[in-house]
Amino acid sequence: MTEAEHPSADPLAPEAAAVAAPPAPDPEPRPKRRMRRWHWTAIVMLALLFGLWGLWRTLVPAAGDPRARLREQQAQNEALQQQVATLTRSDQISRDANRDLQGTLAERDEEISGLRADVAFYERFVGATGQRRGLTVHELQLQPQSDVAWHFTATLTQNLNRGAVSSGRVALSVEGTREGKLQRLDWSDLRQQASAPGVAYSFKYFQQVEGDIVLPAGFQPMRVSVRLEPQGGAAVEQSFPWAEAAATERSAAGT
Repeated sequence: MTEAEHPSADPLAPEAAAVAAPPAPDPEPRPKRRMRRWHWTAIVMLALLFGLWGLWRTLVPAAGDPRARLREQQAQNEALQQQVATLTRSDQISRDANRDLQGTLAERDEEISGLRADVAFYERFVGATGQRRGLTVHELQLQPQSDVAWHFTATLTQNLNRGAVSSGRVALSVEGTREGKLQRLDWSDLRQQASAPGVAYSFKYFQQVEGDIVLPAGFQPMRVSVRLEPQGGAAVEQSFPWAEAAATERSAAGT
C-alpha cells in the first residue's frame, strides 16, 4: 500500500484532529454556582443579624426583664428616699425657724408688757392725778450670785417736790438667824468693809440703785431693810421680807 492510501500517516493529522474536537463539559452548571453563592450570602446575613440582635438584647434589656425592673425600682426608691430626706430637712428647718420666731415674739411680748407697765407707772406717778409721795423705796429685788453673794436692785421714787433733785446714799441691813440665834447684819457687815459708804443716788422722780452684799456662811436671812439718807432731811427706812424680795426677781425672770 502506498503512502497516499494511508491518510493517518500524514504528520498534520493530529493537529487537525485536536482542532476539530468538541470542548469538555463544565463539571458544575452555572445556576448551581449562583445558588451556592446566594446560600453563603444568606448565612452571613443571618449570622450578622443574630449578632446584632444579641448585642441589642444585652445593651437594651427587654421590658419584661426582672433585672431591669429591679434596677428601675431601686432608682425610684433612691429618688424617693432623697425626696424624703429633703422634705425632712426642710421641715426641721421650718420648725427651728418657727421656734426661733415664737421665742422672739415671746421676748417682744414680754418687752411690750414691761414697757406698758412702765408707762402706766410713769403716768400714775408723774401724772396730775398721781398720789404725791416723798422719798420712798418703791421696790426691792434680790438676785443670788452664789451661795452667799446677792445682787440687789432698789427702785427709789419721789414726786412730792416736782422738779427738785433728791440726792443721798442707800444702805441695806439684814435680819436673820445663825446657829439658832437672831442676828442683824449692818451695811459694813454685808459689804465686808468697815465704815463702807452707801450707794449714791440722785434723781428727780425715780432711779434704780444696784449693789452687791455678802451673807456669812450659815446665816438664814428673814428680813432686809433699805435705809435712805438724803443730803437734806430725815433718813427713810423701809423693810421687806427676804423671801418676798427674792421671789420678785424669780417671778420676773419666769414671765
